[in-house]
Amino acid sequence: MNAPVSAVGAKVRPELVCPAGTPAALRTAVEAGADAVYCGFRDETNARNFPGLNFDEKELIEGIKFAHAHRAKVLVAINTFPRAGAAKLWHEAVARAEGAGADAVILADLGVVAHTAEKHPNLRRHLSVQAAAANPDAIRFWVETFGIRRVVLPRVLTVPEIAAINAEITCETEVFVFGGLCVMAEGRCSLSSHATGKSPNMTGVCSPPSHVVYKEDGDELVAKLGAYTIDRTPKGVAAPYPTLCKVRFTAGDYSGHVFEDPVSLDAVQLIPGLIEAGVTAFKIEGRQRSRAYTQAVVAAFRKAVDDHMAGRPIAADMTRRLAEGQTTTAGAYKKTWR
Repeated sequence: MNAPVSAVGAKVRPELVCPAGTPAALRTAVEAGADAVYCGFRDETNARNFPGLNFDEKELIEGIKFAHAHRAKVLVAINTFPRAGAAKLWHEAVARAEGAGADAVILADLGVVAHTAEKHPNLRRHLSVQAAAANPDAIRFWVETFGIRRVVLPRVLTVPEIAAINAEITCETEVFVFGGLCVMAEGRCSLSSHATGKSPNMTGVCSPPSHVVYKEDGDELVAKLGAYTIDRTPKGVAAPYPTLCKVRFTAGDYSGHVFEDPVSLDAVQLIPGLIEAGVTAFKIEGRQRSRAYTQAVVAAFRKAVDDHMAGRPIAADMTRRLAEGQTTTAGAYKKTWR
């Protein structure tokens, strides 16, 4: 069940890799047209460790059987970084994924990658975006040293830069085309850890719900994360989830989004260029989102990819309504960001 490596300039059908935060979402994504889904265990080993999400071992086995029956793959994300002395949980997660029949594991930590290559040599290994391998030399190191078969490229590259990378490497590449963005270097951020004591790269959750408090203050809804007030929203206005880098701050007479406003990456119109650049797989972010969202986004991108491969134009703004706040960006694909 290996995807072909796309040569730069060749029009090879890309694999559509879609989020599965729950067993129900896995089935929804597969039925909506996903070529592959990615999911994680219900613990700190994956970077979407939210309450009510993820899979236990039995659910993963059943999900893999369902996906394979529909000719889809299942990729298990084990893409956080073990704390000192706690690597056993990550090693066990790799073994559980292989035992369940996963098509690949998505790894970030150097030690976990090395362990997997040594102890589970027949398990296909993908390098997570969390590893931030963003140039040919770095990618060749991972491929030659640990047998990495696919690299998820960090969201800091333009389409021409991706083409230049693909021209020099032998493994597959996967890029994000829709969903939430992290303005830091792929989650390597201390804001959440400072406010809550929980790091997204080590415990798998940014701005954990257990530390979020909302309260009314006059005509405003106040959002707190830990001990910090991080947003004030007028009543009746939809309030974003209180992530430290995407909320409004006030300084003097200025009030606004300092780092980034709530916005979604949407690269649907860049699909032709990304295929031309040799990308193997398109990834949709959103394991924490609803089944309805999963169905709508997967179906939209299934149609967009199929339309392009059939020579039909991709409809304009077909995914904007699905974006956070219905606001979208091309991110670093276009260095202007907007």
